Amino acid sequence: MIEHLGGSVIPSGSGVPVEPLRRATAFTGDPGCIAEARAFAEIFLEELRKECCVPTDERADGELLLVVSELVTNADRHSYGPYILELEGTDTSVTVSVYDSSAALPVRYPRDPQRIGRHGLEIVHALATEVTAGRVPVGKYVRAVLPLSR
Repeated sequence: MIEHLGGSVIPSGSGVPVEPLRRATAFTGDPGCIAEARAFAEIFLEELRKECCVPTDERADGELLLVVSELVTNADRHSYGPYILELEGTDTSVTVSVYDSSAALPVRYPRDPQRIGRHGLEIVHALATEVTAGRVPVGKYVRAVLPLSR
C-alpha cells in the first residue's frame, strides 16, 4: 500500500498512486431498498475489480453483501427518513458506511444463541476489522471496514 495525502490509495503499478474508489447512494426506505443496496454493492465490487484491478473472491464478496444487508436493514428499521449507503474500496479493504436520521447509536447485544433476532451488529463485528458509530448533525453513521483477504 502507498500512503498519499494522509489516506490509503490503490497502487497503480506505475508509481502513481490512485485514489480509493468511492460510491454512494440514498434510499427512502421504500420496499425493496435492502435488495437495491445489495445490488449497489455488487456493482461496486465489479467496478473495484475492473477499474482498480483489485482481486476479490466469493468469500469477500459474500461478506460485503451480508454487512451491507445488516447495516441497511438496521437503518431501515430504526430511523425515520432517508439513509445513505457509502462504499469505499482500496486494494486491501472495503469500508461500508450507512448514515441515517436516528441519533440513537446502535447497541451490540452480548452473544446469546437462544436470542431470536438482534444478531445483526454481532455479525458485522465478527466480519469487520473495525466497526465504529457516531453522531452527525442529522442523525448517525455506522461504519465497518472489511478486509478483502484473510
